[in-house]
Amino acid sequence: MSSFSERLRSEIEYACFNQKEFAARADIKKRALDGYLGVQKSMPPADVAVKIASVLGLSVEYLVTGKAVKDSVDISKYLQFRDILDDLAVLPEEIISPLKTMIRSAADQEREKKKAAV
Repeated sequence: MSSFSERLRSEIEYACFNQKEFAARADIKKRALDGYLGVQKSMPPADVAVKIASVLGLSVEYLVTGKAVKDSVDISKYLQFRDILDDLAVLPEEIISPLKTMIRSAADQEREKKKAAV
């Protein structure tokens, strides 16, 4: 199970920020960020955690626990696919549409296999 510091490091890298740039965007000191990411693995105060999460477009709860907010979709199971989603976002609809059809078909076949196995 990953920790706050591991999730934070991963999300900063995914967002293509270097640490200095991220600290500036989040309006926190680089030294404080180093503490959250480094050996100390300290937790930020709530106001700082909100700034960090906001810059990354995530919830504080996700950064702290690895789980999404109760009323929203649990994104943790989809994180492995975000590079694919980023690629899909730049493709035109005429390419996306047949890809959606293929993926749905394959997923439906897998669901049927799982039903038959039960």
